[in-house]
Amino acid sequence: MTTWFTSDLHFGHANIIEYSGRPFADVQTMNEALIERWNERAQPDDTVWVLGDVAMGKIVDTLPLVGRLTGRKLLLAGNHDRCWSGHGPRAQEWLERYLDAGFDEIHQGAIALTVGGHDVLACHFPYQGDTQAIDRYPEARPVDHGAWLLHGHVHEQWRQHRRMINVGSDAWDCRPVDEAALLALLEAGPRDLEPLATTGA
Repeated sequence: MTTWFTSDLHFGHANIIEYSGRPFADVQTMNEALIERWNERAQPDDTVWVLGDVAMGKIVDTLPLVGRLTGRKLLLAGNHDRCWSGHGPRAQEWLERYLDAGFDEIHQGAIALTVGGHDVLACHFPYQGDTQAIDRYPEARPVDHGAWLLHGHVHEQWRQHRRMINVGSDAWDCRPVDEAALLALLEAGPRDLEPLATTGA
């Protein structure tokens, strides 16, 4: 069994093709490529952590795509997930819908995990950095006490920035990244790495 990580799939979000330079002709092509690349890697008995922002667009059409993804799926909610606690009381109403769509568990905020024997934090948000000129959602970001952080949110801004590792789709050719690859980054130490190029459909 393998543990995988990903983030920021943005199923159904047509504008993300332009915003993040995804080389897909349209949103349907993008959705199918994301599903295919996930299922090429994750096996049914694997675990996949999604660190937020799974589905956008018309949610009644995009959220059910989660059911086509293999593995045991754990969501750590992000700001574009309707079940994210940052949306207030209305988020509670969405929890069952996300579970019904195919997630086995839903988590909020920052959580402690172990990757290859290394203690790390995981959160949708990085300690710092954004896709915009300011760091949005400061109240939702973890406090940097020196731990390594797995995160999403920044799309194609970086793959690694010091002790922050971006597991987002746009940093890893729209594919989940496995624990072994992340362990190699942890053991190599803090540094800056550019995203992998995203190949076309």
